[in-house]
Amino acid sequence: MSPEDKINSLKLEIPEAKDPIGSYSATRISGNLLYISGQISIDANGNLIKGKLGKDYNTEQGYEAAKRCALSIISQAKKACSGDLSKIKSCLKLNGYVNSTNDFTEQPKVINGASDLIKSVFDEAGSHARAAVSTNSLPLGVAVEVDAIFDLN
Repeated sequence: MSPEDKINSLKLEIPEAKDPIGSYSATRISGNLLYISGQISIDANGNLIKGKLGKDYNTEQGYEAAKRCALSIISQAKKACSGDLSKIKSCLKLNGYVNSTNDFTEQPKVINGASDLIKSVFDEAGSHARAAVSTNSLPLGVAVEVDAIFDLN
């Protein structure tokens, strides 16, 4: 099943690819590698998901915020591939950043939201290496940020 078919069968709504708010590119292609800049947690209505895990959000809410980041990653990938997600050979790596309190230790469970969504859309090609890192702050106060590297056909 193609990534587009998976998106439809999972009833996922891919948001519009947003332009960067800083002095960087949302995506970069070098050879067969597609680099996607960090995508921040934004809800389905376009509102920032702001706050700290361990204070404002629990692990399950963080998982959902990370899924939202993954939807934005797919959106950026689709835009970079001229609308054709079949150009993606595999997801190589995700880096996840979790705005969390000092005593919060479930960053991997939060970033599973992004990992699980990428794997559900790209099947085995979505299996990837990963980092899940705690941070004391993220841009605009968001709860989660995830970036990605894909291998292209």
